[in-house]
Amino acid sequence: MKTYFRLLAFAKPIEKFAIPYLICTLFAVVFGTLNFALIIPLLNTLFDESKVVEQAIMPNFSFSFNYFKDLFFYYFDKAILEQGRLGALQFVCVIIIASNLLGNFFKYFSQRIMENLRIHTLLKLRKSVFDNVMNLHVGYFSNERKGDIISKIASDVQVVQYSVTGTLQVVLKEPLQLIAFIVALLMISVKLTLFSLLVIPISGLIIARIVKSLRAQAKEAAETFGMMLSHLDEALSSIKIIKAFNAVPFIIDRYDKQNVKFSNISKSMSKRQQMSSPVSEFLGICTVSGILLYGGNLIFNQNSELSPADFIAYIAIFSQVMRPAKALTDSFSNIHSGLAAGERVLELIDTKSQIVDKADAIVASSFSKSIAFKNVSFGYTDKLVLNNLSFEIEKGKTVALVGPSGGGKSTISDLIPRFYDVTNGAILFDGTDLRDLTLESFRSQMGIVSQESILFNDTVFNNIAFGLDNISQEEVEAAAKIANAHNFIVATEKGYQTNIGDRGMKLSGGQKQRLNIARAVLRNPSILILDEATSALDTESEKLVQEAINNLMKNRTSLIIAHRLSTIQNADKILVLEEGKIIEEGSHSELIERNGLYKKLIDMQTFND
Repeated sequence: MKTYFRLLAFAKPIEKFAIPYLICTLFAVVFGTLNFALIIPLLNTLFDESKVVEQAIMPNFSFSFNYFKDLFFYYFDKAILEQGRLGALQFVCVIIIASNLLGNFFKYFSQRIMENLRIHTLLKLRKSVFDNVMNLHVGYFSNERKGDIISKIASDVQVVQYSVTGTLQVVLKEPLQLIAFIVALLMISVKLTLFSLLVIPISGLIIARIVKSLRAQAKEAAETFGMMLSHLDEALSSIKIIKAFNAVPFIIDRYDKQNVKFSNISKSMSKRQQMSSPVSEFLGICTVSGILLYGGNLIFNQNSELSPADFIAYIAIFSQVMRPAKALTDSFSNIHSGLAAGERVLELIDTKSQIVDKADAIVASSFSKSIAFKNVSFGYTDKLVLNNLSFEIEKGKTVALVGPSGGGKSTISDLIPRFYDVTNGAILFDGTDLRDLTLESFRSQMGIVSQESILFNDTVFNNIAFGLDNISQEEVEAAAKIANAHNFIVATEKGYQTNIGDRGMKLSGGQKQRLNIARAVLRNPSILILDEATSALDTESEKLVQEAINNLMKNRTSLIIAHRLSTIQNADKILVLEEGKIIEEGSHSELIERNGLYKKLIDMQTFND
């Protein structure tokens, strides 16, 4: 139940909903039960012709059930005396209608309150999950399937909101209804009620056994659904490669296997859940049959105080007892699905980011000196990617990283904005360890343009102004002009208000990259990190993008990871990395003269070109 109460904590302030819900439910239960209790005077009016009323006596006021009961019979007897049996029948029918109207009125408002609680809980739960996911470190997403994360945020949260708040509704309402019915039954016949209540614990034990394994199955079903979403996301994202490699049958088969597995688990769960309802109904019918036999025997016994009208009312009320009892057993079976989903959601909420601000972290001042790597080592696993690396990027200088794949170039670009923390050593921002500064304060001074163009399904304007408020059209256009993007933007159908599609699919590679550069220009960063920003472009696009990059780099500190070495010949310093170590360092001309790995890489590219 620990999981349940943790999930219920998202409903706070729960008293805002629970107290008015209980009040409305209490009145709904009272008037709902009264409808069945009125069956007795109704039947007596219709069929008991022997009843003679001599006078109607007004009862003395007291706030008790007996007072209201005596008050009803006062007006009932008065109606018989003044208007006869037809008048009494009309009186009872008016009371039944009024009672039903009031019962449904309070029932409606109780449902409204509970729905508000459900939506309130869902809002807070989704916000908490999404906020925590967005604050997790980048490395977390490298180890988790995106589809599983989406499944937890969307599907599992949905299951939680219905099962947990639904169970709360049942727990608050059905026991009250059950108690009201049992009190009414006891008032009619104590013997018959004690006999009939034997079925409730027996039914509970049988239902509990049926749903015992539902929780484990629900967790497995949620994990399988997450895997299905992962396969779906990969299939939609890689549709060109899938078709190009004739891998459609393979992808279909992979998805179908998870789909079949999920379907089989769902069938097994449904079988157990649906079994609880007919079992409880069967037990109810068995009990009613027993009550008919036992109650009939009491009626046949001349000394019994149980009249035929009382017995019929008793059967009608008892038939309703099974409804809240059934709702409780159904809720007990459904809660397992909610708890299994809740565990997965709470697991995501409880996951802590490995990259956080220290309690005493300070705000970084404006960049003024350098970024320095001091004996930095780093590895994603036990194997080191960077090994005791030391170098410095001075303010206003351009430093380029080159070397074979796997040498650690992109890792360096990820360590500077502190997407990961170094394993050993330190990265100094103007002499201060990055880990001693607040993340927002130094990241706000950086602009990143990566090889992959990261764009959103939104307008050109909103993609350039991404993350910034109160940006004018003139500022966005100025940034686009520096990035060589203005001309192609105004040529589109709606200019800066043109939607660029999912991940910018309506644009060419060069156009997407120039929007990325415009976004970086608009932020006016002190430090630029360019991670192979032109490597995926054709020659014409590369020329335009390189020109935009050159405009962006003016008067800024830049770190460039270059695939095409011709683009970094004017760098102030070039570092040649191999297997996580700097093996050469110097300007373009100096490295050519050394005739080392850099010269070899230049010759290879010249030959290939």
